[in-house]
Amino acid sequence: MTYSHEVERMCPLTKGPNHGPAPIPEEGQWVKAYQISDISGLTHGVGWCAPQQGTCKLTLNVKKGVIEEALVETIGCSGMTHSAAMAGEILPGKTILEALNTDLVCDAINVAMRELFLQIVYGRSQTAFSDDGLPVGAGLEDLGKGLRSMTGTIFSTKAKGVRYLELTEGYITKVAVDENGEAIGYQFVRLGKMMEDIRHGVDPKTAYEKNIGTYGRFADAPKYIDPREE
Repeated sequence: MTYSHEVERMCPLTKGPNHGPAPIPEEGQWVKAYQISDISGLTHGVGWCAPQQGTCKLTLNVKKGVIEEALVETIGCSGMTHSAAMAGEILPGKTILEALNTDLVCDAINVAMRELFLQIVYGRSQTAFSDDGLPVGAGLEDLGKGLRSMTGTIFSTKAKGVRYLELTEGYITKVAVDENGEAIGYQFVRLGKMMEDIRHGVDPKTAYEKNIGTYGRFADAPKYIDPREE
């Protein structure tokens, strides 16, 4: 250790009481975190890229400082969505400090990692007050039926109005329109469930028809439009 001349000339004074770090809530316990291995928790966060062309929702389940589970959901450019595949391989097994200083390829995923790091090390995780936290695999509960991310995609213009393209229930196939030209409901296909049925041997046409549903006053509409063509 090298000290400046000014410090060398100073007389030493005894340090007062040292109570250590303030305790933070972690999985139902109050923990004084001295090192990365003292950190545990499951939480979610979002990040965005520099040109703000896309975003990442990241879920991490950390046990004793190590990422045991990661759920990476992205929307935006093609590069970002492919980067999610790399991040999914990179993150598990790393400590949260390693992951914070790892190039996760995409700005949005890097920013999400930074935000989650801050939440977890400050005791702001989703499981702060949950005894023993959540088991590895809990991140899948964030997904919809058929383990598919729930997305909302809406396009609208002043000139032509709104077009529902995808909502919580699934892929929108038709929008119901009343006499005033207002959207009053829609028909959708549960893509996750449909693909699940096909994987289990159901005929694709049957699987498609089985997973069609409607919302709102769809059945009462005098007119229906294809939101992608009309």
